[in-house]
Amino acid sequence: MRLLNIRKLFTSRKYWTIPYVVFAALFVILPLILIVFFAFTDEEGNFTLANFSKFMAHPEAVNTFIYSIGIAIVNTLICILLGYPAAYILSRMKSGYAQTVVMLFVLPMWVNILIRTLATVALFDFLRLPLGEGALIFGMVYNYIPFMIYPIYNTLMKMDHSYVEAAQDLGATPFQVFVKTIFPLSMPGVASGVLMVFMPTISTFAIAELLTINNIKLFGTTIQENINNSMWNYGAALSLIMLFLIGASTLFASDEASDKEEGGSLW
Repeated sequence: MRLLNIRKLFTSRKYWTIPYVVFAALFVILPLILIVFFAFTDEEGNFTLANFSKFMAHPEAVNTFIYSIGIAIVNTLICILLGYPAAYILSRMKSGYAQTVVMLFVLPMWVNILIRTLATVALFDFLRLPLGEGALIFGMVYNYIPFMIYPIYNTLMKMDHSYVEAAQDLGATPFQVFVKTIFPLSMPGVASGVLMVFMPTISTFAIAELLTINNIKLFGTTIQENINNSMWNYGAALSLIMLFLIGASTLFASDEASDKEEGGSLW
């Protein structure tokens, strides 16, 4: 009977989900519950909205939040402008060459982000370039552009090329084929890339600290400073505000991607 139960445990698919459920409960759901709890309580554990009113009452925190959104938007736009042409060129190459180049883009991701950022600092020192906002944007683009290239490349590779052939048969120029056929069909990949670049840019703090010598503070740095100073409640409130922003951007991008996938006329 015991052997039968063990065999059932390993053969039933629903039991294979148990490790994932446990992992999600411990490292996703529980931390979110703790963030919500600390955000809406004071140091004595009483319910309060003072943490959020404190954020609204401090112009420095609000300005840091707005500035971080601006940096994330700039970084995302640059990654799109650089990443889309790269992904498109890779999708037109032979599979062997394309996979090799994609691997070269992904290879730096095997190195820890702090090491990559320190290498960027060393590069700027070697070139005698000042560290600051320019170095920050350069470091952001360098660290996150692979997350833009790969989703777009993957979408372009899976695209049904019969649409392109139909557009060409109807007399469309190469520019029209790209603008009215290829680009709309690649929007799900662009939306995925935007999420993978925008969200971590909002929450990062190490890149800003190293590439600006702590002269420029992002919202992630503000959260880190409050947590390090044992201001758990205020830090949790700031984290919850950031999570709301990330969640809203995720829903917006998902809706845009689903609209492109479901239809709409390409013409």
